[in-house]
Amino acid sequence: MDIRRVFGLNMRRLRLAAGLSQEAIAERMGVDRAHVSGMERGQQNVTLLTLWQAAQALGCRSVALIDDELVISSELPAKKAPRRKRTKS
Repeated sequence: MDIRRVFGLNMRRLRLAAGLSQEAIAERMGVDRAHVSGMERGQQNVTLLTLWQAAQALGCRSVALIDDELVISSELPAKKAPRRKRTKS
């Protein structure tokens, strides 16, 4: 399996397990929510710095994000993280 896909699936699994939205992780990492979305879909080539930032934001070890043995599609949570209510500007 493509390492970008492995990283993305692990990132999504860990994010959902923590009950965090993509926006919350993006804020913790200092990136845009769309960038997090691209990473989770395996469309972004992440740098070592991004790998480290993601691990810090998720409170896990970096190796957990690239461990291909943890990626089993049936283990992905069916629930979605809670959405933040938007306020009118």
